[in-house]
Amino acid sequence: MNASFTFRFPVFSICLFLFLYQAVQGMDKSKYRNCDQTGFCRRARNFKPEKSAFEIISDTVNVTSTGVEGSLLNSETLVTYNFLLQFLADATIRLRINEEKVVRHRYQPLQALVAEPAQNSFELVEQSSTQLVFKMESNKIIMYVKPFKIECYNKDELVIVANDFGRFIFEHHRPKPEGVGDEELNKNGEWEERFHEHSDTKPFGPMSVAMDFSFPSATHVYGLASHADDLALKSTSKDDPYRLYNTDVFEYELYIKTSLYGAIPFLISHGVNNSAGVFWLNAAETWIDIDKQFDSPASSTVVEQLVNLVSGSSTPKPQSAVNAFFMSETGIYDVFFTLGPRPYDVMRQYSRLTGTAPLPPYFSLGYHQSRWNYVDQQDVKTVAENFDVNDIPMDVMWLDIEYTHEKKYFTWDPTKFSEPIDMINALSTKGRKLVTIIDPHIKRDTGYWVHNDATQKGLYVKNRDRNDYDGWCWPGSSGYLDFLNPETASYYSNSYSPEVFKGSNNDVYIWNDMNEPSVFSGPEGTMPKDNVHHGEWEHRDIHNIYGFFQIMLTYDGLVKRSNGQKRPFILTRSFFAGIQRYGAMWTGDNLADWEHLKISVPMCLSMAIGGVSFCGADVGGFFKNPDPQLLYRWYQTGIYLPFFRAHAHIDTKRREPWLFDKDVTKKIREAIRERQAMMPFWYTVFYEHSKTGAPVIRPLFMEFPTETATFDIDNELLIGNSILVRPIAEPDVSHADVYFPGTNEIWYNKHTFQQYKQNGVVSVPVTSDNVPVYIRGGHVVPFRNRIRRSAILTLNDPYTLLVALDANGTAFGHLYVDDGDSFEYRNGKYCHLRFVYLNNQLMSQFVDKGRCESKAWIEKVIIVGIPNLFRKAIIASHSSGNQDELELSYNTAVSTLTIRKPAVPVNEEWTISLH
Repeated sequence: MNASFTFRFPVFSICLFLFLYQAVQGMDKSKYRNCDQTGFCRRARNFKPEKSAFEIISDTVNVTSTGVEGSLLNSETLVTYNFLLQFLADATIRLRINEEKVVRHRYQPLQALVAEPAQNSFELVEQSSTQLVFKMESNKIIMYVKPFKIECYNKDELVIVANDFGRFIFEHHRPKPEGVGDEELNKNGEWEERFHEHSDTKPFGPMSVAMDFSFPSATHVYGLASHADDLALKSTSKDDPYRLYNTDVFEYELYIKTSLYGAIPFLISHGVNNSAGVFWLNAAETWIDIDKQFDSPASSTVVEQLVNLVSGSSTPKPQSAVNAFFMSETGIYDVFFTLGPRPYDVMRQYSRLTGTAPLPPYFSLGYHQSRWNYVDQQDVKTVAENFDVNDIPMDVMWLDIEYTHEKKYFTWDPTKFSEPIDMINALSTKGRKLVTIIDPHIKRDTGYWVHNDATQKGLYVKNRDRNDYDGWCWPGSSGYLDFLNPETASYYSNSYSPEVFKGSNNDVYIWNDMNEPSVFSGPEGTMPKDNVHHGEWEHRDIHNIYGFFQIMLTYDGLVKRSNGQKRPFILTRSFFAGIQRYGAMWTGDNLADWEHLKISVPMCLSMAIGGVSFCGADVGGFFKNPDPQLLYRWYQTGIYLPFFRAHAHIDTKRREPWLFDKDVTKKIREAIRERQAMMPFWYTVFYEHSKTGAPVIRPLFMEFPTETATFDIDNELLIGNSILVRPIAEPDVSHADVYFPGTNEIWYNKHTFQQYKQNGVVSVPVTSDNVPVYIRGGHVVPFRNRIRRSAILTLNDPYTLLVALDANGTAFGHLYVDDGDSFEYRNGKYCHLRFVYLNNQLMSQFVDKGRCESKAWIEKVIIVGIPNLFRKAIIASHSSGNQDELELSYNTAVSTLTIRKPAVPVNEEWTISLH
């Protein structure tokens, strides 16, 4: 231990004590700023103009092949700005505004975009002194000159208005006033702010941007992940706005609008007639006010009607139903409008901007076992063996910070984990993987090569004085890697190679935690905003994308580690828009109580709307100890979220499944086995997401966009478009209210095949063995019913097809198959099958044949909702022409026909005909 660390250790002890004390006591809201304590938010919220001061300077307008550009004038300050309105592929508009005279460049988080957006053709249909009118396919865009305003139409319906209320703000750069006292100068937080004992110097002065958006025909808005709140965003007119500022919040409270670990500044508006989206591309601290109004056009006052007339609006429009007001501390104005018209259209349009999740490795969709911490390699071995002894599948073991040598990442504790390769290989031989945690803080210890390299090569973030920033986290005194520095980026991604991270190999995957970044000694538990990154960017410019950079570089490091052969798996706590291209996330340090179980569903649905489907929550709760009923109910819910991991705090009791009574262990075992059986379905839905952008899990309104009863439902979810889940997040229930969406739909209980044809709420019986899950009629769902110790070992096992017939006696579905591990699917090494049940025939057809090398086959077909009319089934192979008669059985009680042993390879086309 070096001298400096010895000197600082008492301070670190105090910081660590306060951290753990707060974890015990719960969230301390006084540690986090509200809008009124945040200068730019307070200024923006108090700005209520009679009309916008911004106007287009008409003689600067230039229409090009890709859009329109020109200058804006603030008639009050006489400052001019450049604007660029672009027409993009797939009904998307982009508007950028920046200062005309750039004194200091403003940060643009373009890393969130998957690529430079493709352009679209458009037509200028009108240009006058008051407005410009453009047409793009079925969309119309009107840009008003004075005051500046933009209206977006889908066909003839107005869906988005920008600057409808004239609250466009762009605080231009200016010299610091002279001859003014500090108290007067800083009363609005423009040049310096203090919060508790922390000061934030603002050498460049006020730089905020803000804009209001109206959604005239919407009734609901969703998104703005992540918050521990209901799915549908609430009005903030009598409350603080929603905040997006990545923060390490201990035992976060529920149903409040405070920020959590990540920020996705995207929202989707929705009404019966249309959906639209706004993506506010800004990585600085951002607050968003939501205002819901439901007045009819006739209720507007004469004054409001005159304002509309003076504004130059030539098209009557209804009183806005939902409004959003985005406020960011810095950055340029860069916003995308996705014009729908349906929720799936908006999701596709957004995914074209920020990307989709690539196919995850197959194992990562299985069950993950974690706690802080498994104490040594013998503990890991014992836990893994006990899963086998108790016949419970398990795919991944996790190690938290205690596996390292004195909290030094890329190292192993030389006593507790002296033979890491042996430990990893023991897991690998049973088809299991290991995940280790690596955080962005680096222990400041001269005996640690990463710290020495970072110091000598200038790889750390700097403080306001341009010295290496010294913050406090798990190791004590810590430096924080500056991922914006290209030299840091190269150094960090190369650190994942086995030559550097000795004791690791290609079966070790990564958990990047504490990457908001978490700083125990910092303001609001994170990094000071006036710290400085490579390129002279202040931390305030890039705060919300800091963790994104770490994940992006980790992904690059894992790809390089395998010479581009294996797909990475990474879990991150901090995130920003576009993070889905690199990793999964979870809802953070939750609590072992029923409300935290309940909130995990809307939290993950909100993430899915933000493009990040690979979401889960710590099963059982991170803090405190769940009672047995809560624990098994959490498992029964967790299997229906994309990321499925049990995790717990170091001070909790051990809670491996076999440590409870036999009945509880049995319920947990059956839940995990159920997850493994569903793996082919999960994998196929992830593939479809990668192609279409449709979320893996989705709220009911997305599939039933005109059914108003679905708009506020967030205690149910759909997996793909074919499985409906209603988790049980209440103790001691014997019945649960389930809303069955859609008219003329049939929903089949997944376990009993009981049919539900009602549209609306039905009270259904609930047992302790499972939660209500339903297969949608008209869909074919693939399963694997042979359960093994890990999912990887099932890749060549046979499939069972569950064919759930709709009211017309038809069903359709898909199955995607590849090796589950490599990138060879990008070279055609896969197959994508479509199943069609029609006219008493079940057909398997190639959507894309590829080069599927799977040895799996179809061992059973179960058709539910079918009358007892058939006595014979004939299967015909399309490739060989061979025909065979198959064994049938019929269950009259649930109208189910079972076809056994079709024995046809999964990579062939075939038809089963019923006679």
